[in-house]
Amino acid sequence: MDYGRAKRINQLLTTVYGEVLRVEELALRQSQFKDISIKEVHAIAAISMYEHKTTSQVARELRITPGTLTTMVNHLVRKDYVQRLRSDDDRRFVRLGLTRRGRLIYRAHESFHRRMVESFARDMDDEQLQIIEKALLNLQAFLELADPTTPNK
Repeated sequence: MDYGRAKRINQLLTTVYGEVLRVEELALRQSQFKDISIKEVHAIAAISMYEHKTTSQVARELRITPGTLTTMVNHLVRKDYVQRLRSDDDRRFVRLGLTRRGRLIYRAHESFHRRMVESFARDMDDEQLQIIEKALLNLQAFLELADPTTPNK
């Protein structure tokens, strides 16, 4: 690939990444969820509606320390988005779950991303989508190799 094309693709990737975060944050500010940051929304997405994960599992998924996540979870509990669920067998064992309000923001975030991907893929055939998917997998593999915190390298 020539230098000019590489530079244009890099600029597009950087711009798109920044714009996704900016538009997500703007959408939050214009919604009923004004009291939450985009980082907190991503924590809610990692906690998930469909399973109860431990703090360690969520922190690993978000690639942040358990201490950082604990602070974030404390805020999300206070704001009524997340709840700590203690095991009946061992009260020391805690999993994270979403409250009704947490499930609402989870669905709104999921809907935003679904609409974004649908818009991105509009008017593309299967072959074009396979090429994009392959390119994104290549990018993900590069980032995992470049990240010193990635396990099993």
